[in-house]
Amino acid sequence: MVKLLYVTANPKRPAVSKGMKIGEAFLETFIKEQPDTEITHMDLFNLDMPWMDADLISARGKMGGFGVKIDELPKHEKVKVKKMHALADEFISHDYFVFVSPLWNLSSPAVLKNFLDNLFISGKTFNYTATGPKGLLKNKKAIHIQTRGGVYTNTPMEQMESGDRYLKIALRFLGIEVMDSIVAEGLDAFPKMVPDIVAKAKQKAVLAAEEMARSTIQV
Repeated sequence: MVKLLYVTANPKRPAVSKGMKIGEAFLETFIKEQPDTEITHMDLFNLDMPWMDADLISARGKMGGFGVKIDELPKHEKVKVKKMHALADEFISHDYFVFVSPLWNLSSPAVLKNFLDNLFISGKTFNYTATGPKGLLKNKKAIHIQTRGGVYTNTPMEQMESGDRYLKIALRFLGIEVMDSIVAEGLDAFPKMVPDIVAKAKQKAVLAAEEMARSTIQV
């Protein structure tokens, strides 16, 4: 049995979120290809996760720079670090990852960036080596489904988009193979075309899900 983690970063209900409708088309197709897949949904707007605050920065500095063990940290730091490690362990236990998020003000919602912050743990998800950092999350595959109000692809705005770009950089840093993103854009710029834009994105999602489900992952 393989495990798929479905990560959504949108405060809207699935019934009204265009991105999650596309995501559902992806999941439905994936399940048809791999019926025994175990799917876990993480709604980042309702997920209790640590935020990178003074306590976590202090704890990570002690652990990374001075070799302090988790159980040697002050209680208020230890609680947050253990919570961070538990979230990372949950993430690592999956084989496939589907991220669904909108583009807000040129980037992703803050909850998605914070979620990724919880995954960057030296010795767990990556290692420092003589030739630079090396990701440890091999034999895993991810894809990003992103909705955009404006049009960025092949326009002067393309270089300003930093949500999809950062997510792919972060996942690849951790060693995960990342597929081409599914992007539905122009949703605010062309409201009358929304049904067509979403329909075309769903078609791409179906094809991507078939490709991902048929790929070989060592479990």
